[in-house]
Amino acid sequence: MRPLATLRTTAHRPGLLAALHRVREIVPMSPLTVFQAAAALAVGVRLARGHDRLPPLAPTGATAGRISVVIPARDEEGRIGPCLSAVLTDPAVAEVLVVDDESSDGTARLAADLGAKVVVGAPLPEGWVGKQWALLQGVEAAGGDIVVTLDADTRPAPGLFGALAAALDGYDLVSAGPRFVCDGIAEQALHASFLATLVYRSGPIGPSSVPAPHRVVANGQCMAFRRTAMLAAGGFARVRGHMTDDVALARTLAADGWAVGFLDAGGLLEVDMHESVAGVWREWGRSLPLRDVTGPGRQAADLAAIWLTTALPVLRLAAGRPTRLDLGLLAVRLLLTGALRGSYARPGPGLLLSPLLDPLTAVRLTQATLRPVRSWRGRTYSGITAPVVTPGARPDRPGQAGRPAPPARSAAR
Repeated sequence: MRPLATLRTTAHRPGLLAALHRVREIVPMSPLTVFQAAAALAVGVRLARGHDRLPPLAPTGATAGRISVVIPARDEEGRIGPCLSAVLTDPAVAEVLVVDDESSDGTARLAADLGAKVVVGAPLPEGWVGKQWALLQGVEAAGGDIVVTLDADTRPAPGLFGALAAALDGYDLVSAGPRFVCDGIAEQALHASFLATLVYRSGPIGPSSVPAPHRVVANGQCMAFRRTAMLAAGGFARVRGHMTDDVALARTLAADGWAVGFLDAGGLLEVDMHESVAGVWREWGRSLPLRDVTGPGRQAADLAAIWLTTALPVLRLAAGRPTRLDLGLLAVRLLLTGALRGSYARPGPGLLLSPLLDPLTAVRLTQATLRPVRSWRGRTYSGITAPVVTPGARPDRPGQAGRPAPPARSAAR
């Protein structure tokens, strides 16, 4: 996802309450309106961070380190070809490793034929989600000092890997926000509605200020880090049971003192995530709620904000009874729709229609929060429990423990 950056909203709470009190003295409001106004102010604070976002990543050819690209793959024969073709021809990349995670199709054969090094994945240990297990094996097998992880459905452009390596002069972990490829108006409309909920909860991508660890987000479709630091931190093992693995990893390491950056790479990376509207509805439910990385109180507050600021205005408008606050929120939502054009490879009418689907998106977000998705790529993880991310002891492999120090800062910081 091109998900969003994060914000610390609790610091603004006294100011929000004071503003609400002044408004209520002037205009009597029902309890629902008070809650809606509070949610609107909280969302407004998050969206306002977009005015000083960091610039998008720019293409860079030369790098100071040897880059290994690791691609976890399970039954990806139909999608991995364009990704591999792009990575293998990039002169900044020293090696490409495809971790074949017990695929039942020709993923491994295709990867080898195209020129990638295939790592045959070991059987999945108990308590692990498949992607984290595959990534750990790939990082351990990599020879480069810089590792970039990619999903098989990504389409990197020339200059991406050099740009990510250069960004590691200022960060310990970098993830990249792509442009999304959506086929058809309906798919783009639903996708953009889901994406808006992430922006409303966490703010725009590329924040210039450092968020609190519990509000850090990341995009696991493309991440970069230094290999020795990640192995020393035991990062993938510490989030081995999380379905929302990317955000769990980023928050865990941020709590340890890592500098985590979530940067706009829309000009250098595209992702074709879903094959249909049904796929968007089904598959975003796995990570959209951020349920296994967010505490119950913040989950409830975020969910309430989505209902009050996106779904309720549309429902009242459809009933012919919008309030002035509803109309203001609808105007903000349309402005966000315009801002999201840069998040899509081919923005079209679906973007403009996306606010109409916000009530359905709120339903899906609620459903996935109450009944989290615990299956992925033909595996079910019903027996795995993953606590909300907190800093603490970590196993590199089952049976090992300890907590690492933050990675040493480079002279370029």
